[in-house]
Amino acid sequence: MRARSLYLCLVFATLVATSLHADPPKKKIAQGKLVGVLSSDGKVASYKGIPYAAPPVGNLRWAAPQPAPKFNGLFQAKDYGNHCAQANSFADMVFHDPGASEDCLTLNVWAPADAKPGAKLPVMFWIHGGGYYAGGSSEARQDGQSLARHGVIVVTINYRLGIFGFFVHPELTKESPHHASGDQGLLDQVQALQWTHDNIKAFGGDPSNITIFGESAGSFSVSSLMASPLSKNLIAKAIGESGGAIQNADTPNQTLAEREAVDGAISTSIFNTSSLAELRKIPTDKILSGLTSAMSHPHFGPEVDGYYLPKSVAQIYAASEQAHVPLIAGWNADEIRAAIIMNPKKPTVASFTESSQKDFGDATPDFLKLYTATTDAEATASAGDLISDRFIAYGTWRWLEAQTKTGQAPVYRYLFAEPAPIDKYHTVPVGAFHSDDIEYVFGTLDSRPGATFTLADRTLTDQVQQYWTNFAKTGNPNTPSTGLPNWPVYKPTDYEVLRLDGTLQPTAAAPDKLRDRYLFLDSHPLKPAM
Repeated sequence: MRARSLYLCLVFATLVATSLHADPPKKKIAQGKLVGVLSSDGKVASYKGIPYAAPPVGNLRWAAPQPAPKFNGLFQAKDYGNHCAQANSFADMVFHDPGASEDCLTLNVWAPADAKPGAKLPVMFWIHGGGYYAGGSSEARQDGQSLARHGVIVVTINYRLGIFGFFVHPELTKESPHHASGDQGLLDQVQALQWTHDNIKAFGGDPSNITIFGESAGSFSVSSLMASPLSKNLIAKAIGESGGAIQNADTPNQTLAEREAVDGAISTSIFNTSSLAELRKIPTDKILSGLTSAMSHPHFGPEVDGYYLPKSVAQIYAASEQAHVPLIAGWNADEIRAAIIMNPKKPTVASFTESSQKDFGDATPDFLKLYTATTDAEATASAGDLISDRFIAYGTWRWLEAQTKTGQAPVYRYLFAEPAPIDKYHTVPVGAFHSDDIEYVFGTLDSRPGATFTLADRTLTDQVQQYWTNFAKTGNPNTPSTGLPNWPVYKPTDYEVLRLDGTLQPTAAAPDKLRDRYLFLDSHPLKPAM
């Protein structure tokens, strides 16, 4: 028995040594040859910091992305590239890269180490969130290794943010062959998606089977990429986590002319010039410090530029001109309930009723049937529901409804409802908060500092990964061999929602009990709460 144990130890040591000393993985792509890194067990190869476009600096600041240059020798794809320059970020966004820079248009690839060119593995293309002004692909919670172990290839990207990604200027419009400006960050996403389509075969991926997925602004981006004529034909499937770019009736996407006026006024007031040439000479840090010191804290986001978006996302879906591909979409049960929980001044029956009357007037009685407030506790709970609905849930619902109406591809809806444990950044219980799902999708629970996850959490992350990767492989999250609860199609005759939490049961899917809330908001539109 002792000899057998010694033999097994020697075998294990040999396997570890072989993995540690194995030749690093190499791939040949259009730009040249690159070398990556093997995981500690030798089963996953990663390639990080690969340029997918030319650095958008100098005269390329605010230009549409240009093709990436050829490699000068063997490209070392071992470390993340810089995250994109950003005026503000979020405390829980911890980057593992050299720092912020305008030279940031890179992507990362994780693939099974034994995947050969031509293997035709499904590809999952991730777009990070952050309100279009923050974020990056080097966060530990977005590491693609765990997902790649499910037999898929994972791509994560950086894209320009804030003023660098969404600045509109008449001189930019004039120099564009498409007579468009703004939406540079969205054009970056298209460029990265096209790069993936053109190069993923080298990693063993199938360019005809790319699933785009993202969270928050990344989910907004998914719905927009499905709408844009530049990208919709590159997409096989889509997953949206908390966000949809179909706006309320009274908050349509701004037009190019409207944004030229707004952004022009901002540049003149903050940087004392409206000249594009002069604006391009201002150092990155001066641009950012000017924005952060401005009294108005200007926000830069997508608009209808006439090129990436020939008309609003809502109009494109209404005309059934979007990508008709299988879709998973949903949101978290307590998106920004923390804004109510953490506020020392809690809603009361009187205050909630008063604010409802200001917002909805004669429709207030109908509103209060859906967001009840017969006690102060109920008022607080309903205020948390309303702020989360207005922030994310309602817009995502509108996207789901628009895609469902075409009937040309299956749609699946979920509610992520696993309450988050207390961690370094969330020191009181706030439920399933906005972005809480990311670590479950990527299998990176241990990247969340200060959190203690249970066996139920770890079971749930495996189940979520199976649903997501099943979907990437076949367009259907269900696979009989996994034993997962059945996830029914969301359709006009059967609005079923899968509840994802740590007690996932065979009866986890049930009819939508909150549909009347979104129908009410659809009939009484308000501007987004945040």
